[in-house]
Amino acid sequence: MAITTCVFDAYGTLFDVSAAARLAAAEPEFPQLQSTWAELANHWRLKQLQYTWLRAITHAHTDFWEVTGDGLDWALEACGLSGNPALRQRLLDLYWELQAYPEVPAMLTALKAAGYNTAILSNGSPAMLDGAVKSADIGAVLDDVLSVESVGIFKPDARVYDLVGQRFGCTPAEVLFVSSNGWDAAGAAGYGFTTAWVNRAGEPVDRLPWVPQHILSDLISIPDLAKG
Repeated sequence: MAITTCVFDAYGTLFDVSAAARLAAAEPEFPQLQSTWAELANHWRLKQLQYTWLRAITHAHTDFWEVTGDGLDWALEACGLSGNPALRQRLLDLYWELQAYPEVPAMLTALKAAGYNTAILSNGSPAMLDGAVKSADIGAVLDDVLSVESVGIFKPDARVYDLVGQRFGCTPAEVLFVSSNGWDAAGAAGYGFTTAWVNRAGEPVDRLPWVPQHILSDLISIPDLAKG
């Protein structure tokens, strides 16, 4: 069945989650970040994801902003940077203004010009996603921004992937789902989506029952993949 709908994870896929730490490290107020920002960004992202999984399986849902703050607190302590409220606040403020990867605007514009539905499907809270979309100026090339908050559980629960069909009236076979998270691409493949894993870091494929149909290093070829 032909693809009609292209759906994207947000953080790490469209938006660079390392940007907050990288930008803060370039500011003179936070010289302690210059040598540790990459480590901090990695710890922050990993804990953010781990907390979503743990909250999902223990039915202890909260919004993604709280998870983001909790992950940052762990990362700051792990890097010996806790106890600096100004640094913590600056990093959180920058998370509302994450940079999109360079190829994102043109890629989404090409999909819309070709007639595809386009959407974000994210763990992010609606307010966080709205901030990121506005900061990246990509709202005009998205038909919708879908958040897990409408079902109260994080990915890869099937109820999250259900949101796509409910919104666009399409079958899973009509959806190209794109994520930078291998586990998310695998979960979506198990759900029935055609999936593309944007493996920017060149990581091994996750050992899970499902694998993404496509593995990419960036998003440039997504319009061609959608054509089949």
